[in-house]
Amino acid sequence: MKTKINGIQQLGVGVTNIHEAFAWYRKYFGMDIKMFEEAAMAELMLPHTKGEPRERHAILALNLQGGGGFEIWQHTGKKPETSAFEIKLGDLGIFIGKLKSADIKDAFSQYKKWGLNLLTGIVADPAGNEHFYLKDLYGNIWDVVYDPFVLKKQKSVNGGVYGAVIGVTEIDKSLPVYQKILGYDQLVFDETGNFPDFAGLPGGDHKIRRVLLRHSEMRNGAFSPLFGPSSIELVQVLDRKPLDIFEGRLWGDPGFIHLCFDINGMDHLREEVKNQGFPFTVDSAKNMDTFDMGEAAGSFSYIQAPEGTLIEFVETHKIPLIKKIGWSLDLTKRKPGPLPGWMFNLFTIMRVKD
Repeated sequence: MKTKINGIQQLGVGVTNIHEAFAWYRKYFGMDIKMFEEAAMAELMLPHTKGEPRERHAILALNLQGGGGFEIWQHTGKKPETSAFEIKLGDLGIFIGKLKSADIKDAFSQYKKWGLNLLTGIVADPAGNEHFYLKDLYGNIWDVVYDPFVLKKQKSVNGGVYGAVIGVTEIDKSLPVYQKILGYDQLVFDETGNFPDFAGLPGGDHKIRRVLLRHSEMRNGAFSPLFGPSSIELVQVLDRKPLDIFEGRLWGDPGFIHLCFDINGMDHLREEVKNQGFPFTVDSAKNMDTFDMGEAAGSFSYIQAPEGTLIEFVETHKIPLIKKIGWSLDLTKRKPGPLPGWMFNLFTIMRVKD
């Protein structure tokens, strides 16, 4: 089987208090479907945790409007370390998470009523796409982007993860990862200058080259109807030296820790990325057929893009459907292709209410 990229499964968000974070993201971003929660030891991430297993607590939360989820992640064996410097646009790694909204004006109005930390008004990118930026309770920046895709209408004014804004050292060196490996083959724009829509961001007044990428074709994996379309925005600051966002810190510390893609064909991908010069830094399938995550199971791996961004790949083998009776979906026993809509309806059983 050749590798299929099915969409963004989740964006990893390192936090200092996982229960506080889940409550906030549930209330304000509608991330109220708890797919799994697990407190365990991160034993396979040694290349990114200074060679030591690390205790952690993780929750995967979804929004049934559609889009990727949040993997909310907290170090519990050590104190989570925040950045010692102000992270600015163009610093290396994932600087901004993108959220989708089918009604950008309604989303902006609701966030304003709630008193959230809005960094800009509704602005337009170089292609004319409407969006705006805000900060969450931990200072992470989110770009709320208009996208009409909705899986199931919910009370929230936004859907899930639409993509990310990633700072790179040289765009041309990073593009092969995002275009060839991840399949973002559609170039929406490639512009250089000072951009009005960046004016409200830390470092947004610098000269920037920015590239927006999308998939030209719809994804058709089991969970693709949930994930929907996505985009990646690469930014390169041209008039200052960028810093590594996780300088002096570990994977899992506060901030955006990785971008995760749902895939099929892990064995093929292992060879593909190796041949392209980006071998797996972590590979759960190396020593086991499936990795048990408590209520879910699968295989996962990581590569590191030239600027240092960690890209995760997950081949899902099992997910819970009705936890009370132990009913799970075994994806290894079904034909390829999107899940039927009624199965996504079952996810509502895992909704957490305030």
